[in-house]
Amino acid sequence: MSREKNRQEAARWFKTAADDLDTAKILRERSKFAHACFHAQQAGEKALKAIWYSLDADPWGHSIKKLMDDLESIDLVVFEKLKEINRLGLFLDRFYIPTRYPNGLPDLTPDVAFQDEDAEVCIQYAEEIVNRIDEILGS
Repeated sequence: MSREKNRQEAARWFKTAADDLDTAKILRERSKFAHACFHAQQAGEKALKAIWYSLDADPWGHSIKKLMDDLESIDLVVFEKLKEINRLGLFLDRFYIPTRYPNGLPDLTPDVAFQDEDAEVCIQYAEEIVNRIDEILGS
């Protein structure tokens, strides 16, 4: 992909991350806590992928923490800027699978397993990640 094409792709991924964050907030207001947690995780993941595209790199995977960690070999400056929020990605990664599947947790369904407090923290952490990446991208 050309540099200009990658910038456009980064913008598309970042816009989608912002949309996922808005969706998480709406779902929380509607007491759909598991779905709010999942969309918060998606916001963080897609924002990280926007960084990768902005660096002319090809992101792979769904783990926010891994996407952050792997930046060390792509761009050390960006990696360092994200280092202090790495733990937020690790936290959000826990909500990728069990928020969506009834067999993600033993004998529970996502609507029972996840509560407002979970959604609140997930949204807060996703906002921190998205805001930090927005600063880095200079959007």
